[in-house]
Amino acid sequence: MKVLIDTNILLSASLNPSGVPYQAYRKAVTHPNDGCITDQNIDELRRVYNRKFPHKIPALERFLALVFTVVEVVQTPDGRIADEVLVRDASDRPILRAAVAAHVDILITGDKDFLESGITTPHIMTARDFVQMG
Repeated sequence: MKVLIDTNILLSASLNPSGVPYQAYRKAVTHPNDGCITDQNIDELRRVYNRKFPHKIPALERFLALVFTVVEVVQTPDGRIADEVLVRDASDRPILRAAVAAHVDILITGDKDFLESGITTPHIMTARDFVQMG
């Protein structure tokens, strides 16, 4: 399965390697799954670290160096898609566009705007649900 890992999962995974988001990240990038992230995820992750954890930026860059060895970075398309209006937060809509354009099967996130959207393709699930999935 092709799995897109949202920024909040990457953030939590980078800060806590023993938590459920890290377990979800590891599962997403391990065969038979193919993990991917968007260019927007990377930018957003760096912005959050710069704002909240500036003293941990070297650790983030080490984490990202490893991430880049096991994920595909997908570009965020400019054009809109019909389902994106179902995502309340307009700033999250490009992530959905990238997921659809990359033909991902699953989007793992902790973002309620995605989780409560009712979108069925890709399948949107929490890190915990993804980890527990058979």
